[in-house]
Amino acid sequence: MILKPGFWRGRRVLITGHTGFKGSWLTLWLLSLGAEVWGYALAPEPGRALFTDLGLDQATQNADWGQLRHHLGDVCDLEVLSQCVHQAQPEVVLHLAAQSLVRRSYRDPLGTWVTNVQGSLHLLEALKPLQHSCAVVMVTTDKVYANREWDYGYREEDRLGGHDPYSASKAAAELAIASWRDSFCGSGVQQTPHLAIATARAGNVIGGGDWAEDRIVPDVMRSLAAGEAIPVRRPEATRPWQHVLEPLGGYLLLAEKLATGGEVYSGAFNFGPSLEANRSVRELVEAALSHWPGSWQDLSDPTAPHEAGRLHLQIDKAHHLLGWRPRWHFATTVERTVGWYRAVAEGASPRECCLADLSRYRED
Repeated sequence: MILKPGFWRGRRVLITGHTGFKGSWLTLWLLSLGAEVWGYALAPEPGRALFTDLGLDQATQNADWGQLRHHLGDVCDLEVLSQCVHQAQPEVVLHLAAQSLVRRSYRDPLGTWVTNVQGSLHLLEALKPLQHSCAVVMVTTDKVYANREWDYGYREEDRLGGHDPYSASKAAAELAIASWRDSFCGSGVQQTPHLAIATARAGNVIGGGDWAEDRIVPDVMRSLAAGEAIPVRRPEATRPWQHVLEPLGGYLLLAEKLATGGEVYSGAFNFGPSLEANRSVRELVEAALSHWPGSWQDLSDPTAPHEAGRLHLQIDKAHHLLGWRPRWHFATTVERTVGWYRAVAEGASPRECCLADLSRYRED
């Protein structure tokens, strides 16, 4: 995977959800490439957030950062979102804004559906008036597939589904986006020829700076920093663990291809790790403890809301069409993730730790 710095330098890029974990990393990466970044998102979640740890809320005043225009707004507010799109006139859009927590989706199913489905359609509607070419990458999740708990990976053409509200809402978003693209992209009377749209389905992302509730890595790191036993809800569940830079690199490469190659790159793409990185939560926790000693406790609860037990993605399409492949093995992913949190806990700069990971990733 080789990104073209010349493609991104000075290019107008709109990121929705730029105040989140993945959005903050993506904003940092694009600013380092010299892009003109417009961000549209809700304010960071209460408590600690990578966005503020990196000083991105002050980026417009910081000459070292390049151009970031930071807009607070809800993707469910079509009028405000449309105003931001009109001002930005983006050439690339990376849609990350979402309600992305499974357990929260049980507490707020309607909010989850509205944000993940209607919010995605609002963005596409806001982009419709553009009069220039725009590459649009709509990020969903690996959980869009009808999970059959099988051992082999899901391909892009496999059946969509979802048991919990989060997974189902993202599967519904995939259907809605595909319908919108088929209906409104083209040269027909009701269509626009300017938009090229793809969806990106990533595996379970980990890396420094995730402070979200009910995610295993933030739970691990908070417990280790406090000297407490790590609470583990589902030790035997397996996931395709990958460092946050892996799918983000895939999104950027897909955007480049969409912008230069058009419709051949429209559709859905999986961005997952290599097969050896499909590990259980138990293995992830024990690997983390090899870098930051501590203990964990099994808090499995058979009455807890349903979550998928096994999940794996096939990534042949991204490899053959985009030239994308994962760079870091499971051991490197865990080492860099734990190293980030431990260094920051000992006083290191979150920004410098992120830049170090980005530099290492580009070299590998």
